[in-house]
Amino acid sequence: MGSRKYEIKVVLLFLFYTIGIAQPSTSQPPNIVVILADDQGWGDLGLTGNQAASTPNIDQMAKRGAFFNHFYVSPVCSPTRAEFLTGRYHLRGGVNGVASGKERLNLDEVTIADIFKKRGYATGLFGKWHNGAQGPYHPNARGFQEFYGFTIGHLGNYFDPQLQMNGKIVQAKGFITDNLTQHGLDFIEQNQKKPFLAYFAYNTPHSPMQVPDEYWQKYKDKILVQKGTVPNKEDVEHTKAVLAMNENLDWNVGKIIELLEKLNLIENTIIVYFSDNGPNGNRWNAGMKGIKGTTDEGGIRSPLIIQWKNTIKASQKIENLSGSIDLLPTLLGLSGVQYKTIKSFDGLNLTPLLMGQNPSALQNRFIPTYWNGKTSIRTTQYRLDASNQLYDMIRDSAQTTDVAKIYPASYNDILFKKKQWENEVVAAMPLTDERPLLIGDPLFINDVLPASEANARGNIVRSSIHPNDSYYKQWRSTEDSILWNIEVLEKGEFEIEFYYACSEKNIGTKIELSFQNSSVTKPIIVANDMPLIGVQNDRVKRDESFLKDFKPLNLGRIMLPKGKGIMSAKATILNAADDLEFYMIRLKRIN
Repeated sequence: MGSRKYEIKVVLLFLFYTIGIAQPSTSQPPNIVVILADDQGWGDLGLTGNQAASTPNIDQMAKRGAFFNHFYVSPVCSPTRAEFLTGRYHLRGGVNGVASGKERLNLDEVTIADIFKKRGYATGLFGKWHNGAQGPYHPNARGFQEFYGFTIGHLGNYFDPQLQMNGKIVQAKGFITDNLTQHGLDFIEQNQKKPFLAYFAYNTPHSPMQVPDEYWQKYKDKILVQKGTVPNKEDVEHTKAVLAMNENLDWNVGKIIELLEKLNLIENTIIVYFSDNGPNGNRWNAGMKGIKGTTDEGGIRSPLIIQWKNTIKASQKIENLSGSIDLLPTLLGLSGVQYKTIKSFDGLNLTPLLMGQNPSALQNRFIPTYWNGKTSIRTTQYRLDASNQLYDMIRDSAQTTDVAKIYPASYNDILFKKKQWENEVVAAMPLTDERPLLIGDPLFINDVLPASEANARGNIVRSSIHPNDSYYKQWRSTEDSILWNIEVLEKGEFEIEFYYACSEKNIGTKIELSFQNSSVTKPIIVANDMPLIGVQNDRVKRDESFLKDFKPLNLGRIMLPKGKGIMSAKATILNAADDLEFYMIRLKRIN
């Protein structure tokens, strides 16, 4: 199935590129900068009324451009990112989770980077991808010429983290948001003479709650006047950390705008700012019900700002409903790119709204939201929640009173739309995700198989209930193993590194990696008894993403045949139980 989809993608992209893009005009088209925050709620900015927030650069963007007051995303990370990339509902692209392979964007989907790269743009992504880690799912295979960041859902350490640069593992320096920004700024400077698409996909204020001292000191003793919608569930220290992380993020937004002005690019650059879901905690959010992970108003309403100096009228506040599915069609509309695509967009082009028009197609919309078996529908006036209760959002943003019996005609109309949408989109989603992890793409030298995308057999357990950035521990027997369901796209010889931690008690333990009839075995000869890292920088005690400095053990080379199967890692000799820990496998193609 995986190789079939891989071939389909090649055919679709060929057709797309052949018939889909107009030839460049003589004038240089606008640059595009997209800035995405992670777990920042609608109410986390000064411009939305947060009295404790210090976000002057983001607030100023809204004054210089348009602010969409009712913009909706998904309840969690990877679905929103998939919708931004494709302009289509995330379920259509196969994205129905945030880990274990369910976050992967189907290979027959065309991304914003595919489109603009073909249009002649330099394309770069700096930060969190979260739509597939291996080979053809990797951002470098989805249109991004430059990738610096990480592919999984979140990291366990934000200071001097381990990242990727175009598939190669690198050691970053400094605080992650600042580091990502600098690499993105370098990309802009290097490509200032041609149009570029620069995607800054930040991973803050997502946990762990880490931020440099200069920001934390400002908030650690601050008295917060505004409370969360459910005050007794608010962790005030967490909220303070979010405020500090948001101020750091805002400072980085300022650095991007400062460079665009310095290079005289600001008047020919469209800048988009939004977040991927609601707040990652019960904090002030204008009284809305719901947080990250819910399909209620507070879990999916995000700030959206679009600025294009001297082209988009300043200080606009647009009340029309909009969503993450609209961003790609809108950026194509604003930039003037003519295209044809095999698959139609679910989103709409918001350019008329930005230019002071309000066509009927952009009025009286409904925005569906799906997550974890629950569907919610937003219309201009109402929200039908996952339990089919109806709320008048104009009068009751906290969703306290079910008005279905008061407005039966509206209720039945929206309920019909919900069932119709579920029958079209949700019902088409496979009940189980059988897609193997695709490795061995001949276009990629490096691949990784992380613990987050594996299954364990025997005694082995994850270090966290959240798979992303977890590792495996509690290795107690030679019968224990770690398994990946994979498909090798092209046969070849690969060098294997096994990232581990253990004490001296496990020196001599033998690690074996096998696939079909091929295997490679090597003993551990160096202890790597490392403590947890990152937690010393936490502002709030964490319950996830515990991490260590895992050491690579070079297992040697293995010949992998083309085809599907289970790749297995096990200890054929295990000297000490509850001591060996595992983080990931790295594969490097030799031929």
